[in-house]
Amino acid sequence: MEKWSLMAVTVLLALTVRWAVSLGTYSGAGKPPMYGDYEAQRHWQEITYNVPIKQWYFNTSDNNLLYWGLDYPPLTAYHSLLCAHVASLLNPQWVALHSSRGHESQPHKLFMRATVFVADLLVYIPAVVLYCSSLKETSAKKKASTWGVCVALCILLYPGLILIDHGHFQYPYSALVSLGFALWGVLCLSHDWDLLGSVAFCLALNYKQMELYHSLPFFCYLLGKCFKKGLKGKGLVLLAKLAGTVVLSFAACWLPLGTDVAQIMQVLRRLFPIDRGFIILTNYLFISFQDKVANVWCSLSVLVKIKNVMSPQTQLKLSFAVTFLSLLPACIKLTVQPSLRAFKLALVSCALSFFLFSFQVHEKSILLVALPVCLIINEIPFMATWFLLVSTFSLLPLLLRDGQLLPYAVTTPAFLTACLASFSILDKTSPDDLHLKAFSLSLKRHVSWLKSFPRIVRSLFLLSLSLMGVLSLLSAALPPPHSLPDLFPLSVAVLSCSHFLLFLVYFNVVLLWDSKNSKGQKKSS
Repeated sequence: MEKWSLMAVTVLLALTVRWAVSLGTYSGAGKPPMYGDYEAQRHWQEITYNVPIKQWYFNTSDNNLLYWGLDYPPLTAYHSLLCAHVASLLNPQWVALHSSRGHESQPHKLFMRATVFVADLLVYIPAVVLYCSSLKETSAKKKASTWGVCVALCILLYPGLILIDHGHFQYPYSALVSLGFALWGVLCLSHDWDLLGSVAFCLALNYKQMELYHSLPFFCYLLGKCFKKGLKGKGLVLLAKLAGTVVLSFAACWLPLGTDVAQIMQVLRRLFPIDRGFIILTNYLFISFQDKVANVWCSLSVLVKIKNVMSPQTQLKLSFAVTFLSLLPACIKLTVQPSLRAFKLALVSCALSFFLFSFQVHEKSILLVALPVCLIINEIPFMATWFLLVSTFSLLPLLLRDGQLLPYAVTTPAFLTACLASFSILDKTSPDDLHLKAFSLSLKRHVSWLKSFPRIVRSLFLLSLSLMGVLSLLSAALPPPHSLPDLFPLSVAVLSCSHFLLFLVYFNVVLLWDSKNSKGQKKSS
């Protein structure tokens, strides 16, 4: 009873923080002609409510695809339609065709914020609470009743998701629905409910196509379980059940749009913009980055303008090759030795590889990496906390454009304080705490500084915090030089990217050197 009372207080605190952040401005407020992401959400409600379902993804006189045309999978459209029906009951002018463009009244803002809160309460927060409630207590200093609460507090106070969900207002990119469904998938798989987990992830993928970042770990983990059971017996039965579940789940999501091939291809073209000669998936994942993103190609552009030294086709092939090679070790390990620990680490590694080396990347895509990192914050609290702080910092240019400096300056230290209080992260820097014991033993004969490893790691962490703090202050307080207008955003991108590369190496080392078998990990997850 004490545990659930504390969990309720934690959820209430998380909702209060979200409400406080939502009081500020949002992306594109009062900035015609496009008005920003807030208007995109409102416009999708207008279109889905007034335009026939078979025209949602087509350019017509009533549906100008150049003005926030729908470019997300069917579940996003259905969600918009549901919100539109509620909006129409409250005030039909909010979703009136054409005349509602740029509508920004105070009651409508309250309604739109409410849709975010409802999605958070129905999809994401329950998954976090149940996931944390099922965790096995691993700290001798924490009571069993408070351990899961501490983990839930840190996950729910992660500032990156809060600032994007409730400040920037961009729930298709955030945890509210797509990442929430993905978390439900992880939760189901952790209880061996493989079919339900498959359904949950199919819902995530049909809500936001960028859930492809997580698709390979889900596929490899379940395939590895089939191999482990034997493809001539129970494994084959499980494989058939999983295949049928996926087909039925996709059919349920897509059938309302119709079965016409031309209709389906138009939806796919909207989801995955294609160039002649390249397959849809490859082109979508690897063609271009937006803004000043903390991935490799944007960071390299500071030194070398890649588009000036190679053709788009060559860029596409290069990014595909690098991404594939960086994904391969984790996927092979997970398929050969499927375990829940390896599954969660592979979610981190694969999503981070896509973010770093793909060409179709938005800065908000780092949230796709942050979610699985949140899921291992109880196992590797020091590195998980460090990563989540860097991921929030990487969003700084976007947050400054949206006027989110104050929420950023408050929620980030609050999150760090919660992690320090919950996990004593500065005391969790030994090779054993960082899950590097097996790797360090293989290096012990060749590296003399391993005895000083905890002190070195703590020093690097404090240096990292200092650099992020100073650059945050400079970005907020000083105008850039006229000759270098992008100095601060690029500095944020390069500093964040350098961190992410090191994190990619770290998480792959932990995964590949993990000697614990799946049986030993099943309950601890």
